[in-house]
Amino acid sequence: MTSPPLSRPDTTPTPLPSARPGLPRVTELLLSAFAGHRGVELPLADLTLLTGPSGSGKTSALRACEALARLGGGAALEDVFPEPGGCVPERARPDAQGRRGFRIGCTADGPAGPVRLEVAVQAEPELRIVGERLTADGVVLLETALRDPRQRAVQAAWHTAGATPVTRAPLPDDRLGTALLPLRVAGKTPGQRQVLAAAEQMVVALRSVFPCDPRPDRMRGPMPVGSGRLLGGCDNLADVLWRTRAECGRRHALLVDAVRAGCAGPVADLLAEPYDAGRLVRALLERGDGSRTELRRLGDGELRYTALALVLLTGPGVLETDVPGEVPAALRTLTVLADGLDRSLDPGQRTHLLRLAARMCERGHIRLAGAVSDASWAAGVPGVTVVHLDRD
Repeated sequence: MTSPPLSRPDTTPTPLPSARPGLPRVTELLLSAFAGHRGVELPLADLTLLTGPSGSGKTSALRACEALARLGGGAALEDVFPEPGGCVPERARPDAQGRRGFRIGCTADGPAGPVRLEVAVQAEPELRIVGERLTADGVVLLETALRDPRQRAVQAAWHTAGATPVTRAPLPDDRLGTALLPLRVAGKTPGQRQVLAAAEQMVVALRSVFPCDPRPDRMRGPMPVGSGRLLGGCDNLADVLWRTRAECGRRHALLVDAVRAGCAGPVADLLAEPYDAGRLVRALLERGDGSRTELRRLGDGELRYTALALVLLTGPGVLETDVPGEVPAALRTLTVLADGLDRSLDPGQRTHLLRLAARMCERGHIRLAGAVSDASWAAGVPGVTVVHLDRD
């Protein structure tokens, strides 16, 4: 498949320098042909707001980034794209063999420098990866192509730069080849080591993505005591509070300050306590006058605000991500994807939340890419990059 020319949307950046510039992170999303996007490159700074009218593709852009993250974690193509037809550009016409597909990718920066990944997926008549390319410094490090449609494999060639310039071998057509390279490349030649460094940087960057969309309807009731790792829907908020309040008093104090700014009435503490003979745990606001308010009584905006503040103040060991366990927390930076970041939030809540995000992103604690319908309210918050999307 030949990609159309790429164009960059209008952006209004006021970025602060990253506090952890050498850590693997996704810095650009490539939507060559995906859903309503064609030839689009979206820059992802430490704190990015995607904005635009309904139908401009904010949600689909974050969905593409999440899909790449899951593929980078080794997920099968059919699990990542259960309805692949919805990812094909609406006006895409099938070729003579009835094939239609989509193309996405990203750039990951880090110790190996900018590394670019491009993936071509056939959605019809069969779901499969039909092409993949990994490049760095103008060198093609991995390239795959579907040679025989009867075989459930693609032909792969990766950079060797030894006695043999490239190594060729088949790879499965339902997995991201880049994620498989660390298992296939020996690392004996400088070229092989370059391939490994680029692939590992891309995989760590992708696996450090955390899609988050708090669901107030699932956060109100008591929860079973579990792992204490926050789910993407924040259903288990009470269980996570039960853990984090005891683990880090400083961050918990920051969370209480944030909740105090975003919730009605006085807030002295945010806590969790055993419930139903210790089988469950529930979350409460301590009001400071001897009274308590269960979180189930809070409004949707207060619950979403509280959950997103918790996400911004937690670390790799708390969010339910697929980050490689062999990579120390100090060598990771998490990227949170938040569709409808300002949904149900009042003007004060969204401003407080964005300022909290700016502080945490400036420290390198976390990165955030959020979608909002209008970003005019973000003016004046330092460190925010606003990317404007338009309908075709």
